[in-house]
Amino acid sequence: MAEREESLLDAFIDVYMSSLKYLDEFVSEPAKEFHLSFEQYLILRDITQNKDVTLMDIASKRQVTRSAISRQIKVLLKQGYLRQQPDENDRRRLYLLATPAGSKAERVIRQRINSRFQGWVDVYGDDRAHEILNFIREFSQITRMKK
Repeated sequence: MAEREESLLDAFIDVYMSSLKYLDEFVSEPAKEFHLSFEQYLILRDITQNKDVTLMDIASKRQVTRSAISRQIKVLLKQGYLRQQPDENDRRRLYLLATPAGSKAERVIRQRINSRFQGWVDVYGDDRAHEILNFIREFSQITRMKK
């Protein structure tokens, strides 16, 4: 690897170590009071915003395995944020519904996330926020194509 490329790699590593690895923590912090990960919150959000949601619907939307979502759903059920309701026509099909505690948790976390996000937009400005979003989308698309 050429010296210039090594320097660029070192700069990427430095940025990762000093800021990017904390992005997940920054995003997930609003859900901590409710003992939820950010991924669990996103599942709860999908369920509160949509009707007749099943485990398979969530797995398909996120493009992950059923078992990966099942582990997250178990936590939400155990903590009393979700309940399951069988389909009247096919008792094997279980719909996921938010409990009152789940709806409240989703609403509070959403408000906190919105506030944090607005803080980012206030710092960077709307145009810069869109540039960052577009870069991340492009990076994700290219990364997926190279797999």
